[in-house]
Amino acid sequence: MNIVEETSVPAEALPLQQFREHLRLGSGFSNSTLQDTLLESTLRAAIGAIEYRTGKALFRRAFVLRLEDWAGPTFQPILRGPLVQVSSVRLVSFGGEFTEVAGSTYKVVPDEYRAGIKARTTLPQIPHHGYAEVRFEAGYSLDWDAVPESLAQAVMVLGSHFYDTRTGVPDTGLPMLVRVLIEAFRDLRLFGGRKE
Repeated sequence: MNIVEETSVPAEALPLQQFREHLRLGSGFSNSTLQDTLLESTLRAAIGAIEYRTGKALFRRAFVLRLEDWAGPTFQPILRGPLVQVSSVRLVSFGGEFTEVAGSTYKVVPDEYRAGIKARTTLPQIPHHGYAEVRFEAGYSLDWDAVPESLAQAVMVLGSHFYDTRTGVPDTGLPMLVRVLIEAFRDLRLFGGRKE
């Protein structure tokens, strides 16, 4: 199983100013944007780490899930949420030819923790040496203000941790406050999700 991000978070959507204020960096100087590249990369790293730990996309964007086998005969979890929509499901042969799976043969289950696609009967057989490809959109919002507060705070705390340790100070793991803030959003993934 492999999830690939098709669209990335645009730079203008990142909370650069809020992060600058969180770090208590000086402002009003002629070179106040000097660290913007560092701040942006640090924010992106913190967002990526939070998304990895929670399985939730903070910003809404497009993804592709590639599978060589279904998780179960009738249900395939999509381990990136919150799921907004599934745009297509297709089967790709070893030679690269693809067959679109009719949307009438499955339904989207937009569950907060176990989102996925559920077949009306059974999921179609994946071609030998081929794969299934599920294109979907997931994420809380297109802008930072609609990201849940505890996840937004976790990004700021982890971002400042990354910023402070950027010179190679030994890593002490994920800060305790970050673990507490993201706990309610984490999905315990046993066996890759629900099997049905």
